[in-house]
Amino acid sequence: MYNLATNLERNATFRPNNIALIFHDLKITYAELNKKVNAIADHLTQLNIQPNEKIALSCPNTPEFVIAYYAIQKIGAVVVPLNVMLKSDEVAYHLKDSDAVALISYQGSDAMPIGKFGYEGYEKADFCEHFILIETIESQKPVAAHSFNQWLKTGRETFDAIYRTAQDSCVILYTSGTTGAAKGAELSQSNMLCNAQACQSLTNQKGTDVSIAILPLFHTFGQSLIMNTSILAGSALVLISRFVPKTVLQQVHEHKVTHLAGVPTMFIGLLAYAEKHKGDYLKEIAQTLKVAISGGASMPVEVLKQFEEKLQVPVIEGYGLSESSPVAAFNHLEFERKPGSIGQPLPGVTMKVVDKNGHELPIGQEGELVIRGHNVMKGYYKKPQETAKTIIDGWLHTGDIVRFDDEGYIYVVDRLKELIISGGYNVYPREVEEVYMKHPSVHLVAVIGIEHPRFGEEVKAFVILKEGHLVSEKDLIKWSKQHLADYKCPKHLDIVEALPMTATGKILKRMLKV
Repeated sequence: MYNLATNLERNATFRPNNIALIFHDLKITYAELNKKVNAIADHLTQLNIQPNEKIALSCPNTPEFVIAYYAIQKIGAVVVPLNVMLKSDEVAYHLKDSDAVALISYQGSDAMPIGKFGYEGYEKADFCEHFILIETIESQKPVAAHSFNQWLKTGRETFDAIYRTAQDSCVILYTSGTTGAAKGAELSQSNMLCNAQACQSLTNQKGTDVSIAILPLFHTFGQSLIMNTSILAGSALVLISRFVPKTVLQQVHEHKVTHLAGVPTMFIGLLAYAEKHKGDYLKEIAQTLKVAISGGASMPVEVLKQFEEKLQVPVIEGYGLSESSPVAAFNHLEFERKPGSIGQPLPGVTMKVVDKNGHELPIGQEGELVIRGHNVMKGYYKKPQETAKTIIDGWLHTGDIVRFDDEGYIYVVDRLKELIISGGYNVYPREVEEVYMKHPSVHLVAVIGIEHPRFGEEVKAFVILKEGHLVSEKDLIKWSKQHLADYKCPKHLDIVEALPMTATGKILKRMLKV
């Protein structure tokens, strides 16, 4: 049986009293979590929702996300996680595109009215029949909505997961839509189970461990590497609904967290806080934290080294896409970790570097990374033409420029679409960003190409300075000329207070080009 929810059922049987979820002062055991999941699954079946039908889920990192996610799995339906930042028209698009028959939405607050936008989107999507509200303000529930909270109180406590085959769909994860409308990567039960097993193996996660979810669980990284891996291992999961470095480090300390995963901007934020507040608990964190995992974007080497030194914890960097379930390659704890490398392919995954014609390139040469293996998606939901452009002869084309070294370690050079061609020279934004991260006053940097009438493109940098540091834009450009070839040096540089980011902490470079 391939139903992802059987991992939860297994731990509810063998580890019923082990803590599954920690949220503020609330602790939920595996037995309690399974009963809550069963209650929601029971009510979903009463709505006559059938296996393979789609149910959208819009919820921040709270216990309700985990409960709803696994309830949808239990009934054999397909989860469509939605970014909680979506507005009503965007919600409607995702519901229509995924053929969702129901939406489970967190209510939120006046400041972040997730439920309001969710309900407005639901009303615009004719095919979507049911709206289930996770109430935070009881009096504001729409009349047409089902009550998630009431379901928890009235549903059956027993419910056996419905049988699924390896190729049955498990989730549809929507990509960020950097080129046009967002596309739904359709992932199978096998995709998700194999990825959770691989993540558990590479992080050596056990039932006695404690992980922390600082990444949104609606995102592929948080979902597979954090939530599904924890439920598979039978370990405890600390839920963080909003990333605040102080809160995260306090929770890591209080709950003796062993596994922490995030994107580079989160590590930069944690590092900045740790440097500013050199409390004794940092030493205590170092004694319990076993591994830190970075993914989602390339980690600046300087940040990786400083984080390892400050918290005395190995940082393993990996690589993946929504289309690859997501993890495809990782540095391994038992082997040499090479800073700047995304490590080696997972077992059962093959990678190669190809030129623009699809021909494999020799070791050391830069080209597009393509992937084949158990982690490759079924395809983009209802988009056969887009799928055919991305999966060619079984190989997933990533759009990332990489190179292999002679030991099989992979180095991401940059995104194919972000390559800057200036006067015929190739400039990789990541290389420029890596250099700037070594400047003592630079907190964060993003590099893009802007149009130039003569050279085609030229380099522009956006820099956030460290708190209390003063340096001019002119001086930063001048400094780069000591470390980079002239054609790589920014011709324009803006010092900014913030950079546009996704909910998962990725810098939205397309917004910088507006």
